[in-house]
This record gives sequence, structure tokens and C-alpha cells, in this order.
Amino acid sequence: MTNKSSATKKGFGSKSKNMSDTNMLLTITIVIFFVMYIGAILFLGEGFLKPQTFLSILSSNAALIITSCGMSIVMITGGIDISVGGVVALVSMCSAVYLDKQNGSVGGAILISLAIGLAFGIVQGFLVAYLDIQPFIVSLAGMFFARGMTTIVNNKPFNVENKAFVALKDARVIVPGLGSVNRLGKYIDAYVEIGVVVALLVVLALFIILRWTKLGRGFYAVGGNAQSALMLGINVKRTKFISHVLCSLLAGIGGFVYFMHVGSGSPSHAMGMEMNAIASSIIGGTMLTGGVGNIIGTLFGVLSLSTIQNIVASAGFDEAWWTGITIAVMLCLFLVIQSVVMAKKKKTVQS
Repeated sequence: MTNKSSATKKGFGSKSKNMSDTNMLLTITIVIFFVMYIGAILFLGEGFLKPQTFLSILSSNAALIITSCGMSIVMITGGIDISVGGVVALVSMCSAVYLDKQNGSVGGAILISLAIGLAFGIVQGFLVAYLDIQPFIVSLAGMFFARGMTTIVNNKPFNVENKAFVALKDARVIVPGLGSVNRLGKYIDAYVEIGVVVALLVVLALFIILRWTKLGRGFYAVGGNAQSALMLGINVKRTKFISHVLCSLLAGIGGFVYFMHVGSGSPSHAMGMEMNAIASSIIGGTMLTGGVGNIIGTLFGVLSLSTIQNIVASAGFDEAWWTGITIAVMLCLFLVIQSVVMAKKKKTVQS
């Protein structure tokens, strides 16, 4: 009884500490994002000052926001999933073929997207949680499988001309009060794509799950210390399984949102998206060791990543390697910050 009681106290103490670490990393992420964006306004012109510039960043990265949120859930539990980019590409291609080649419906394409994401999640989640195979190996196999299946479905890029889908793709959600007057003196409404609405709803839903549900607390507990979580009565295997199912399901949703943005199918779609999702999660304060993370931080991680890419391009460094170098510097910065947090945490526990 004494051991169990002490383990219980340790588990709850770790959770409280993890939450404070999460809030600190979230604050750092938000501050750095605003410093970058204000710096872009001051040094690169008023283009960044227009609300539509920020809204366009959201529209371009709606799919990445969704997949990064799923990645954060898995990383909070101490795992990883590098198959999400392949799932997005497979969803895009299957939806494109179904709509354009088979004259399918938009509703049917959405169901196909959800089914693909769910299938990957169930298989990979089972292998990781119940057969105890390393998540990196499982998701690496999933990535290769998804990319291979994308090419098998169709090996040539093509644009989708399905009228119902084109109408959905071209639909815009007007954001009142944020429009601007162009050079001709005409007022232009500010807008976002439908995918942004979907992405923000996903962020809100996951924020609620992580903050106020037993499942969300389970994610943090398993990532913080799986043995302590087990002693607290948490089903560790089921929690890991659900995290992988949720991640892949969100990759399926993100795949359809990505498809709505590009309007085409191609084997080369979403190349490197899994790396951008991991980078966004880390920049957003999700730790690779598990137990610490925040969905709001992930949102700002995606925005920070995209903003730095826009800053590099606007500064005239159009070559791809400059963007890669800048992202590498950002990742190193946030990994150092996380290392400092972990060192402080270990020092506190030891004392």
C-alpha cells in the first residue's frame, strides 16, 4: 500500500510539473512567433501588416496544422509517426482518382479519406501498442507503403475537374472587418479557405480533449512515465493505440484538406510533410521524450515555421537551402530550450 501510494503521489506530481513545463514552452513559442512577425513587418515592408497575408499563411498551412496536431498527440505519449505525409499523398490521389476518373461525389471522397486514415491508424497503433514494435519502424514502413500505394493508384499528376469539388475548392469564408482597400480604391474582403475552418475546429477539439478529459490526461501520463501511469490504473496500451489511431485519422482529414487546397493528385504531393509536422510540434513545445506538449503551441509552431519561410523568401533568399538552414537553426534553438527545461526538471526532482 505504501509503495502504491507513493507511486500515485509521484505520478500526480509529475503531471503537475509537466503541465507547468508545457505552459512555459507554449509562452516561449508564442513570444518568438510575435517577435518574428513584428520583425517581418518592420524590416520587410507593410505586406506582412495586411491581415490577408496572415490569413493566406493559415490557408496554405491548414493541412499541416491538422497533421501536426495528430503528430503532437503521438509525441506527447512518447511515440512518433512519420507516415503522415504518405497518408496525405495517398488520400489526395485516391480522392482525385475517385472524383475525376470515376465521377464520384465529394461525400464519397471524404469517406474514402477517413477510411484510409483510420486503416493506417488501426494497423500501426496495434503494432506499436500491442506488439510493442518501435513506432519509428512501424511508421517508416507505413510511409513507404503509403507512397508506394499512391503511385500504384496513379503514377501521373493531374488536376481534378469535378464540378462539385471545384466549387468546394474555390469556396471562401469571408472574415468580416479585416479587408483592405486596393490601389484602385476598391474594398477587398479578407478571406480564408474552408480548410482553415476545419483546422481550427480540430485544434479546438484536441485542446478540449487534452485539457479536460480523462483520455487527454492519460496521454500526458503515459508520455511522462508509462510505469507510473500503469500504477495509476491507466490502460497504457490502449492509450498508445488511440493516439496512433487519432494521428492517422487526422492525417486522413488533413489529406482531404490538402487536396482541397491543391486540387490535384500527384505521387509527389506532401513530400516532407511528416518532417514539417515534427518540426512544428517541436517548435510548438512538444517534447520528443513525451509528457509535454500543447495543441495551441503546435498551431503557433506551424505559423512560426511558415512565417520564417515567408521571411526568407521575402528577403530575396529564394533558394531552397536557405529555408532549410533557417528551419534547422529554429529547431536547434527549441531543442536547446527543451534541454534546459529537462535539466531544470531533473534537478528539481533530485532535490
